[in-house]
Amino acid sequence: MKSDTTTMAARARRWLRRALPALLLCGAAQAGMLSAAHAAGGTLQADMAAGLQDEALAGAVWSEILPDGSMRMGAAGLRDAASKAPMQADTRVQVGSVAKVALALGVLRLISEDKLTLDTPVQQVLPELALKNPWQASDPVRIRHLLAHTSGLDNVRFWQAFSLKPAPDTPLAAAFDGGGGLLRVRARPGSRYAYSNMGYGLLGMVIEKVTGQPYERYLDAQLLQPLGMMDSTFTFVTQMSTQAGTQADPRLAMGHFERGVAQAVVPQYLRPATQFTTTAADMGKLAQFLMGDGQLQGRQFIDLALLGALSEPAGTDAAQAGLETGHGLALAVRDRHNVVGACHPGTGVGFRAMLCIYPEQKSAFFVAVNTDAEQADYERFNRLLLRDLGLPLRAPAARGIPAPTVENWQGVYVPSPSPMASMAWVDAVFGFTRLKWDGESLFLIPFQGEPKELEPVGGFLFRASDRSAPSHVLLQEEGRHVLSDGLRSYERASMLRMLVLWGSLALGAAGLLYVLLAGLYRAARRTLGRGDHLFAPLLSLLSLALPLPFYFFQSWLRLGDVTVASVLLALATGALPLAMAFGLARCWRSRGTAAEAGTLEKWDWVALLAALQLLLVLAWWGLLPLRMWQL
Repeated sequence: MKSDTTTMAARARRWLRRALPALLLCGAAQAGMLSAAHAAGGTLQADMAAGLQDEALAGAVWSEILPDGSMRMGAAGLRDAASKAPMQADTRVQVGSVAKVALALGVLRLISEDKLTLDTPVQQVLPELALKNPWQASDPVRIRHLLAHTSGLDNVRFWQAFSLKPAPDTPLAAAFDGGGGLLRVRARPGSRYAYSNMGYGLLGMVIEKVTGQPYERYLDAQLLQPLGMMDSTFTFVTQMSTQAGTQADPRLAMGHFERGVAQAVVPQYLRPATQFTTTAADMGKLAQFLMGDGQLQGRQFIDLALLGALSEPAGTDAAQAGLETGHGLALAVRDRHNVVGACHPGTGVGFRAMLCIYPEQKSAFFVAVNTDAEQADYERFNRLLLRDLGLPLRAPAARGIPAPTVENWQGVYVPSPSPMASMAWVDAVFGFTRLKWDGESLFLIPFQGEPKELEPVGGFLFRASDRSAPSHVLLQEEGRHVLSDGLRSYERASMLRMLVLWGSLALGAAGLLYVLLAGLYRAARRTLGRGDHLFAPLLSLLSLALPLPFYFFQSWLRLGDVTVASVLLALATGALPLAMAFGLARCWRSRGTAAEAGTLEKWDWVALLAALQLLLVLAWWGLLPLRMWQL
């Protein structure tokens, strides 16, 4: 055990190593902020263009709101990679989930008109919903919970997000025609943040029920027009004139994926959560309103208290424990690059976007890129815009004395609730993280990703080294240990449970590998007859390749549809446990001749049993048979 002197010296060295660069950075930044911002402004266009080229992205548009209330816009790259048409500042773009900010404003407009309240139970407005809420008597799902993603509902299902079935005018209720368990509440409403596209789909239905008209029509007329956002619409807009009988919009940028593959906008089931066409100028107007007093032309358009709640985390267990980062009614508090603001990202079909406001500095930015590429660094463009705005940097929160019981939170944690209920097994087995306390700092060690050091800032609050404000909090809920960063919650899992899950996976994977290799070996030696223990299991494993050619030739946007590929995948995965059980039955019937069998074949029943137990576990968790149209 280290002596007190050694511990104090180590802490001093660590504090100097971390604090000195930050202090120097903040001092230099504050001294030269104006000149740096002026110099950066002259290079923004070139830097954005260079970023697009480096990240292999097509084009981008952006707007900035300055403290004097003025707006400046820009564009770089290509509107369409195929035609080489240049992106322009007034090009229309899709913004994905940034649409939620505008839709939330529409809901708050209804509340400001006394047609709803934040505390109105959702089932009071939509009594036909099959909500399964174990906390219904004390904690019904309310409008505020849908807005703030604290309803406890699932995020999205594959068939809701990846389907070419919906049309632009498909009833919103069709998004929830997926069985009785679709709207199951998985956490006490209001207690934990869990991002939910389904929640915003329900908000679209709420708007329609209250106004008696399609939500798109209401929001276009009663929200966008008063805000002067004449180039924006919630109505479906696409780049292809053949799509669902619509006319192509020549001003709408083409969406792209990796390697410049073009992808036109398609209708979606949960369109209230993601369908919004706009321009950089209109998003600048939206940002100006978000930072204002809620008035339009001298009258209160949205109640000022509601406007403030858009970016104020409240009500969740993490917020009540003192964590200031999290999600308000429409925006998340974002602590990046020593600047704290309220933001919302968006990912659409072929687009990425980000909207950030900084009310204290009366500044904001919006950026949209017409390429959705998994490996691209989109944060690069946010950094460039922050640099150009010249926002003051924030010094990191001072180190504080942690609670004496912090070490009790050590262990293995799993996402709770999982982002997608159907993927809970995957999240538990591959999405876990370890929490370790070394006496001075917490260490967050995810199975996938880089370890992160969390410095104590007092009590159960901690700050990640790349954040300026407290970023994590430790909680105890009904005897369960929880770690939260305001936007994700992890619950400590029993080590026995995790060992069982990991052991099941390891044994099952080894068993399946044995079946594959041993079966192929016998087939190569022409000793694999129909009566062999591994004959049916091997054929079942090889049948998993049958759907691959069909998936190759179909659009990935049909992953959730019933297609030849998805049906073959369901049949192949459904046959796996049956084939393993059949092989085990053959082993049982031939047990009398086991002494005459080869040494390798004696392991057949062990491998088949190991493989079968994993397949049964996957079936228990709802992953087998793999029916993509139900996930």
